[in-house]
Amino acid sequence: MLERLETKITANKNRVLLQYFNLGDKRARKLIDNILKMNPDVVNNFLGKVIKQFENRHIDFETKLLEHFNIVKSSISLNVELNNEQKLLIGSYFSKEYSIEAAALFNPSIVPHPDQAMVDNNKLRFILSLRATGEGHISSIEFREGIIDEEGNITLIDPSKFVITGKYSSNNNYDKYHSNLTKIEKDDCTLNNYSCSFSNESLVDQRVLFPNSESESMGLEDLRLVKCNFDGNEKYFGTYTAYNGKSFRTQLIETNDFKNFDIHVMTGNGVIDKGLSLFPRKIKNKYFMTSRQDGVNLYIMNSDNLYEWSNPQPLKSPALNWELVQVGNCGSPIETKQGWLLITHGVGPLRKYVISAILLDLNDPSKVIGELKEPLLEPNDSEREGYVPNVVYSCGSLLHNGYLILPYAMSDSASGFAKIKVDEIIKKM
Repeated sequence: MLERLETKITANKNRVLLQYFNLGDKRARKLIDNILKMNPDVVNNFLGKVIKQFENRHIDFETKLLEHFNIVKSSISLNVELNNEQKLLIGSYFSKEYSIEAAALFNPSIVPHPDQAMVDNNKLRFILSLRATGEGHISSIEFREGIIDEEGNITLIDPSKFVITGKYSSNNNYDKYHSNLTKIEKDDCTLNNYSCSFSNESLVDQRVLFPNSESESMGLEDLRLVKCNFDGNEKYFGTYTAYNGKSFRTQLIETNDFKNFDIHVMTGNGVIDKGLSLFPRKIKNKYFMTSRQDGVNLYIMNSDNLYEWSNPQPLKSPALNWELVQVGNCGSPIETKQGWLLITHGVGPLRKYVISAILLDLNDPSKVIGELKEPLLEPNDSEREGYVPNVVYSCGSLLHNGYLILPYAMSDSASGFAKIKVDEIIKKM
């Protein structure tokens, strides 16, 4: 029987990013003129109050203020020499705090941690990704760390109170990954391919992947993480929904260490909807994905190129009464001796989301060889109230010591965990 665990993750509004506050050139000039009119003693006293009130909420607070001063300085010609206090004070006026979890913290996925040093036998250190949503319904990606014991129980490491964004750089070596791109596709890659790196001193749970490119300006949503082994090389990949406020598409994140990330555009007629999930290894020398193409049915596709996906084929259509609105995946398939275990979601009456599972053939995953006839998990009375009621949803689970470890979101507001012996699931199919 599936068991809900007591461990829960809820939003913490105190975790705030320090961001540049863009006022536009006209307002900025007037504001800076007024600051420069201040008496030096007023500057020092007021700056002292700002630092006292905010420096304990951010790492390298004064460094960030100077960064923001330099941003506005580069757009406005300043023909005066400024002392450090004036620069810091100007920087503070062009700074703002953004509470990344203010609205919700949900849609988790889980993978083994790249560092398993000092972990006891039969235990596993993991990294959990979460979708954090704040002001303006902008979504970003956060991370947590924890341990799974031999009985499938979860211990989370308390996250730092600080959150930071990384250093961004362009990543235009798309010719290495794509073939025969059109000019429009090349321009798209130039705009939306990038890298993000964090300092060695930062902690995993401090790192935030915040919207950086045009295609994701309103959010990075629903990261489906998976640890892959392609041709003997282990690496972490994650598909996510890039949303710009008008349209969405799936893009790809890859990392070895959760400190350095590369973000890539994917091309092809199979990259048109949400919910693509990557298989953790090749099958008959092909990459595989499950996907949603029409908002209703579950599809599967294969490719010779990790960054190009076309010609999806139907895998499963809604058939049971609790999934007649739509079906989709809840993350990447998990390899078992009996087949690929794909955790799914189904939507039924009152837009109620439930979690279930199907089993795919190991050598030909386009074949469904098993299916649960009842949901594996559905929202109970304590989980059904939230930002979006009546929803349980996951973006990725893992197998540990015979247990399926299933992190899941509760009504787009908080997240929890469940466990079940994987053999029990397969026996019910």
